[in-house]
Amino acid sequence: MKILYYSQHVLGMGHFFRTLEICRHLTAHDVVLVVGGSLPPNMLFPKNIRWVFLPSLMMDSGFSRLMAGHGQTGDVSDIQEMRRKMLWETFRQERPDVFLVELYPFGRKAFRFELDPILEAIENGELPSCVVCCSVRDILVEKSDPVSYENRVIGTLNRWFDVVFVHSDPDWISLDETFSRIKDIAIPIRYTGFVAEQPEPDCRVYCRRLLGVGDRDRLVVVSAGGGQVGGDLCECAVGAFRYLDAADGWREIVFTGPFLEEKRFQSIRQNAPAHVKVERFTPSFLKTLCASDISISMAGYNTCMNILATGVKALVLPFSQNREQGMRARKFAEKGFVGILSEADLQPDRMAERLLAAIRSWPDRAAPPRLDGGSETRRWIETLGREKATPTDTFAKRQEVSAESRGERGTFFHAAKKLSRPSS
Repeated sequence: MKILYYSQHVLGMGHFFRTLEICRHLTAHDVVLVVGGSLPPNMLFPKNIRWVFLPSLMMDSGFSRLMAGHGQTGDVSDIQEMRRKMLWETFRQERPDVFLVELYPFGRKAFRFELDPILEAIENGELPSCVVCCSVRDILVEKSDPVSYENRVIGTLNRWFDVVFVHSDPDWISLDETFSRIKDIAIPIRYTGFVAEQPEPDCRVYCRRLLGVGDRDRLVVVSAGGGQVGGDLCECAVGAFRYLDAADGWREIVFTGPFLEEKRFQSIRQNAPAHVKVERFTPSFLKTLCASDISISMAGYNTCMNILATGVKALVLPFSQNREQGMRARKFAEKGFVGILSEADLQPDRMAERLLAAIRSWPDRAAPPRLDGGSETRRWIETLGREKATPTDTFAKRQEVSAESRGERGTFFHAAKKLSRPSS
């Protein structure tokens, strides 16, 4: 089965790394991954996928405007036109069985210019028919006009999509907590569990030995995602180690993110004590986290999944621009998996106190959530592919599945759905 997977990250890289983890579970299929955001160097890519790199577009930290991505030149309007043509031609040439779209239409409205023409052309037959899937994380950001937003999302999903994959455990976070009109979505909604890379057995022992960390050492790993936000957190965590003596076994590794401005990166590195190592990025972050005794980070989706998968103690500083990270941090803190940092904690002495308190004691934890979202997404995609391959008369029937018996609703069938769509 051929899968065309569209992934666009605009500020951090959480969406992109979740996409990669899903791709790692699609080894039995021909996967073409279309990437539209800036990427760090030294990435480790799954061998089972082919790549299409669109000219990069990102957003400012206020999510107010599109701009050329790192290393990309040209006007935004020119980049948009190049991207639109590339995506169209890629779809026309590849003729996928499944079109998997990350986040849209729940987000990425700024990229309608290239996605809507594809979706409409699938509907009217100008491009080959395929199963169209939306892949969405656990929590949606708030909107200034929620009524208009939800109307647009529902209209787009019900017209052009066949299924929504929600990468969450509904016992922890369900989509209706941030999308009020869930019952008006006519297509199936599938909870896959959280998408989390899993560490190798005995990863902690091996990685501590590799890093030269002794049994009595206390290793702190600090991370700031892509680095466009989180510089203050990195600076504070480095400063906190002036209060934590190397002689007592304290060690720190700081990953500022690949997109932190160079001047600030060099300043953090130069001001770091000898028992602190400062780097931009590592392709082996999960292994480094396995070796740690405590993590300090933002509260993005992927970092939180790494925390859950490794079981490491963690202090998180939610990104304050929207509700997403704050809501996730509170949910995870209630279950004993993270402690929450505030802006008031961004003082080196306060940060050192928080670290010492966390190392000395930690609350009891609830049972962990489902973390098999990668394999469950693969299973659902394969189910959709088999349904599409059934004879036309069966494929054309709308099959309603009771919510009581399977916890799902709607129909898998894109062809059947097209019969009931109004012409446009």
